[in-house]
Amino acid sequence: MYQPPHFIETDRDTLHALIRAHPLGLLISASPDGPTADSVPLLLDSEIGANGRLRAHLSRANPHWKLIAAQPDMPVLVVFQGVNTYITPSWYAAKRETGKVVPTWNYVVVQAHGRVRVIDDAEWIARQVSDLTAFHEAARPQPWSVSDAPAPFLAAQIRGIVGIEMEIAELHGKWKVSQNRPAADRAGVIAGLEQDRTDRSSHEMARLVRSFGRPE
Repeated sequence: MYQPPHFIETDRDTLHALIRAHPLGLLISASPDGPTADSVPLLLDSEIGANGRLRAHLSRANPHWKLIAAQPDMPVLVVFQGVNTYITPSWYAAKRETGKVVPTWNYVVVQAHGRVRVIDDAEWIARQVSDLTAFHEAARPQPWSVSDAPAPFLAAQIRGIVGIEMEIAELHGKWKVSQNRPAADRAGVIAGLEQDRTDRSSHEMARLVRSFGRPE
């Protein structure tokens, strides 16, 4: 990932928070026919290892897990895309001053690198599914539990999936949130985003621009 110095984010808690907020990761592996990629909901165990551990499951019918199992030493990449939005140059003070401005895109992203272990064990998979469900149901008024489904049905579902686990060897974050713009331009971006009603992520991006703006 291209990393200009002012966009680099290394704080482990910040990177983990993005993974938890946007847990649908893009799992990318190499194959003889080219890259293979699947969107997979992942669960982060932050207390495991220096960078944490990711757990997930794939459909048994998905050949991706067989590709991983056949190459246990293959490096794998998981991309977590956070909030992102278009930035119009109309918001910049520099537009009025010089006109020398162009559009850009603000975004936050985390990339996790490591080697994946395939786990074909019903007990492990059952725990993984329960943990993943509990994480996403926790905030609901009446959380649904895996145990709410009939046991024979659950057993059949578990037979249809395969577990994967990756201890994160490297964790890279990029917070491109207008740090490269002067203070007046950043203020214009914040004001424009806060007034924008066309994009639901605008207010969150405005908060990030305000929080991560470089000191003058």
